[in-house]
Amino acid sequence: MSALGWNRTGNRSHRLKAAAIVVTAGICALSAFTLGWIGGFRINLTPSEPLGLWHIVPLDRPAVVGDVVFICPPVTATMREARERGYLRRGRCPAGYAPLIKTIAGVAGQDVEVGADVRIARHAVPRSSVSMVDGKGRPLARFNGGVIQTGHVFVHSTFIGSFDSRYFGPIPTSGILGQAQEVWTYAP
Repeated sequence: MSALGWNRTGNRSHRLKAAAIVVTAGICALSAFTLGWIGGFRINLTPSEPLGLWHIVPLDRPAVVGDVVFICPPVTATMREARERGYLRRGRCPAGYAPLIKTIAGVAGQDVEVGADVRIARHAVPRSSVSMVDGKGRPLARFNGGVIQTGHVFVHSTFIGSFDSRYFGPIPTSGILGQAQEVWTYAP
């Protein structure tokens, strides 16, 4: 018997119980994550929208201005560079990108002007100033403007450091996963 009053059998039994608890907790956490993923739940860790838990709700109609959506970025050279710079996270969209959570600011047929800020259909988009450099001082390309083509949307976030259509232009509606519905969020 040890100084603590345990014998080898009791100590082993205690370790096995502890291991079983850890394994069970891990399985429960993995199951919850998997069911959440399959059920369309996502955690937003970027300041483009409030931080926290969101749900992807199927969009059974064409997207309209004001919809907050989860959308997969297209596979383009601009998006590859954005991933290399750290603007995009890894995820399950094509090319391994995580979906963006953005507000639709413009739809097909609307004219977009990009200068110091963004105007769509001659109306200023609130909080849409355009930066010339990113947070590390690297130059940012910006969208030249033009008419949004059929099957595309202009996405935006009011967060000043957001990487959105101000910089990469309209993106295909085929990438829309669904509307983004807040479940449990926090806006810092």
